[in-house]
Amino acid sequence: MYQATLSRRSYRFSDLRQLMAKASPARSGDYLAEVAADSAEERMAARIALAEVPLKTFLQQLLVPYEQDEVTRLIIDSHDVLAFAPISHLTVGDFRDWLLSEQADSLMLTRVAAGITPEMAAAVSKLMRNQDLILVAKKCRVITRFRNTIGLPGHLSVRLQPNHPTDSLQGIAASMLDGLLYGSGDAVVGINPASDSLPLLEKLNYMLDDVIQRFAIPTQSCVLTHVTNTLRLIERGAPVDLVFQSIAGTEAANSGFGINLALLAEAQQAALSLNRGTLGHNVMYFETGQGSCLSSNAHHGVDQQTCEARTYAVARHFSPLLINTVVGFIGPEYLYDGKQIIRAGLEDHFCGKLLGLPLGCDVCYTNHAEADQDDMDTLLTLLATAGLTFLIGVPGADDIMLNYQSTSFHDALYIRELLGLKHAPEFADWLTKMHITDDLGRLRDTAANHPLLLALQGEQP
Repeated sequence: MYQATLSRRSYRFSDLRQLMAKASPARSGDYLAEVAADSAEERMAARIALAEVPLKTFLQQLLVPYEQDEVTRLIIDSHDVLAFAPISHLTVGDFRDWLLSEQADSLMLTRVAAGITPEMAAAVSKLMRNQDLILVAKKCRVITRFRNTIGLPGHLSVRLQPNHPTDSLQGIAASMLDGLLYGSGDAVVGINPASDSLPLLEKLNYMLDDVIQRFAIPTQSCVLTHVTNTLRLIERGAPVDLVFQSIAGTEAANSGFGINLALLAEAQQAALSLNRGTLGHNVMYFETGQGSCLSSNAHHGVDQQTCEARTYAVARHFSPLLINTVVGFIGPEYLYDGKQIIRAGLEDHFCGKLLGLPLGCDVCYTNHAEADQDDMDTLLTLLATAGLTFLIGVPGADDIMLNYQSTSFHDALYIRELLGLKHAPEFADWLTKMHITDDLGRLRDTAANHPLLLALQGEQP
C-alpha cells in the first residue's frame, strides 16, 4: 500500500502497478485501460508517493509476474548489480535529482545504464517535466555501427523511407534517389512492403543492395517485413543487411506479433553469419510504440508508458543498430492529441537513451488524431535538441502506403541547419564525393547528368 496526502485528502494506491499508472501524465490509452488517475490532484498525489519509492523496490515488486512473462525474466535475470551500485541507495525522487546533477555526466550515465531497469526509467520519467527529459537524454551517448557510425554527439541520422502502395520497384527507386539527393539515408534505407510475397521481398532486397553497392554508399538497407520472412530470405541467399521486427513490452504482446526472444536470437545470429557490416555488427532494427500492449489486451494492468519502457529491455538484449518509437502511429485511442504525442515522444526518447539504446523517433500522427504538422515541428525540434539518434524521411512527409503523416527530407534539412547537426561521418564524406553537398555540408544544386539521376533513367553513369 502506498499513500500520500494532498489538500487534507489522503490518497491510497494498492500496489506499485497502480501507483505507476496513477502517476502517469494523462493520455487516452490509460483512460481506455481504466488505469489513469481520476483527477489532476490524484495524479500529483501518486507522484508524491512514487518519489519516495526506493529504486530497489522495482527489483522486488514486479509489475508483470516473473513466472508468466519472459520479458520480466529477461529484465531481472540480466540486471547488472555492479552497474546499479552507484544509484542503488536512491529513491525515485532522488534518482531524478541525481540525473539532473553534474555528477550524472555522459560517462557516468553509460556506466549505470545496465543497472537501470525499464520500470525505474519509466518511474523517474513520470516525475519529470519536458525540459528534464530533454536535458538528461542529451547527456546520454549511444553509438552503433554497421557500415557507418550512428549516434555521435552533434550528429543526426535519417532513415530514408521510400514506401510505395503497390511495391513498385520504379516508384521505390524514385523516392529513394530523391531522398539521397536531399542527403537522407545515413541511418538506413528502409522499405515497409505492402506485400508479404517472398519473391517480391527478395527483389526489394536485391534492388536496395544494387544501389548501395553500385554507388558505394556507406549505409545499410532493410525491408521491414516479419522476422520469419527475413529468416527465409537469408536462407535463400538474399543480401540482407538488417533484421527488422516490431516488438512490445510483454510476452503476450510479443506473441501477438508472432515472436519471442528465442526467435529474435535466431534471426540475430543468422544476420551476423552473413558478415555484411564493414564497421560494426549491430544487425537489428526494432520499432515500438506506446499502446501496443494495450491494443492486444496484453498489458497486465500496467500503464502504456511503462509497457513501452519494458519494450526497451527486449531491444537492449539484442544490441540493435537502430530502434525507434513510431510515436503517433497507433492513433488517438492511445495518444489523443498533439500534447500527448509530444510528451510520449520525449518520454520514449528519454527512457530509451537512459537504458543505453540508439533511440530514434518517427515523429508522426494519423489523420484522425487531434494533431497537425505544427505539433510535429515542435516535437522534432525538442527531440533533436535532446540528442535524437535518427528521424524518418518520407517524400512530402506523407507516407502514401502506410497512410499517415511523418517527417520529410526537408524537415531533416531544417533541423540540421537550425542546430548544426551533421550526417554520419562516413555518409557525409560520400555526399561530398558525390557532389550532393559542399565541403561545409550544405546541399548543392543537382545537375541533370548526376549519376543518381541517370541511374533512375536506366542509363549508365
